[in-house]
Amino acid sequence: MKKILITGANSYVGTSFEKWVAQYPESYDVDTVDMKAYSWRERNFSEYDVVLHVAGIAHIKETKENEELYYKVNRDLAFEAAKKAKTEGVKQFIFLSSMSVYGMETGVIDQETPTNPKNAYGKSKLEAENLILELTDESFAVSILRPPMIYGKGCQGNYPKLANLARKTPVFPEIDNKRSMIYIDNLSEFIRLIADNCDSGIFFPQNKDYVKTSDMVKRIAFMHHKNVKMTNLFNIFLKGAGRGVISKVFGDLVYKQNLSEYPENYWVFNLDESIKLTER
Repeated sequence: MKKILITGANSYVGTSFEKWVAQYPESYDVDTVDMKAYSWRERNFSEYDVVLHVAGIAHIKETKENEELYYKVNRDLAFEAAKKAKTEGVKQFIFLSSMSVYGMETGVIDQETPTNPKNAYGKSKLEAENLILELTDESFAVSILRPPMIYGKGCQGNYPKLANLARKTPVFPEIDNKRSMIYIDNLSEFIRLIADNCDSGIFFPQNKDYVKTSDMVKRIAFMHHKNVKMTNLFNIFLKGAGRGVISKVFGDLVYKQNLSEYPENYWVFNLDESIKLTER
C-alpha cells in the first residue's frame, strides 16, 4: 500500500488523480491537505511515501498587483512543502510545473530547448523547480512534471473556450497545425506510474499523438450532434495576425515525442476516446 498526500485541496489535477487511483483500493491510500490555511504546516508528513504538490495559481489574469502572489504560492509555498516532506522522511516529491517555463507560443521543444519564461506564472514555476531539485538525494526523489495543456471534463483554461465555440460555430478554419496536449486521465496514470517507480527527474507527459485544432473542434461538435464546416478562407488572415490568441490556437507548439516516452504505457485513452469522455 502506497500512501500519497496531495498538497492542494480542490485542484483539478489533484482531485482527478485521486479519482483515478480509487480503482486500485488495495494499492493506494490518498489524502489531501488544504494549503490555503496555516494548519497544513502542522500536518504530519512522515506517514506518507509520496507528496504530490498541485497547489498553485493559474488561469487568472496577471497584473502588477497580483504578480507577487504567483511567487508566494507557486514558488515559496511549493518549496516549503518540499522541504517539510524531505525533513519528515517522505521518499518522493512530485511537483506539477508547466510547459510555460519555456515561454514559447510556437515551436518545437526538445532536450536542448532553454527555459525562458515570459510571465509570472512561468517564472514562478521555474524558480520553484530549481529550488526543489536542489533537495534531491539518494533518499529523496524529486519528480518535476511539465505537462502541456491539460484537458478533460471540468477543466479550466483554453479547452472549455474551444469546446464552447465548437458547439456554436457553423464554420471553423482548417489549418494544419500541431499541439501537444494531455488528457487528464492519461496524466493521472503517468503520475501513478512515476509514484510506483519512485522516479526522479524532469518529465514531459503528453498524449501519444499531437492534436490538430480543427480536428479537435470537429470531434467536439460531433459529440453534440453539430456539423462544423471546415474552411480555408480565413487562413491567410490568421497567418498574418501574428502572436497572441491566434498563435495559441492555430500555431504549432509541441514537445518532441521522444521527450515523453516512458518505460510503461500511460496513454490509456486516445484523442477520440478522451473527447467522448470529456464531452459526454
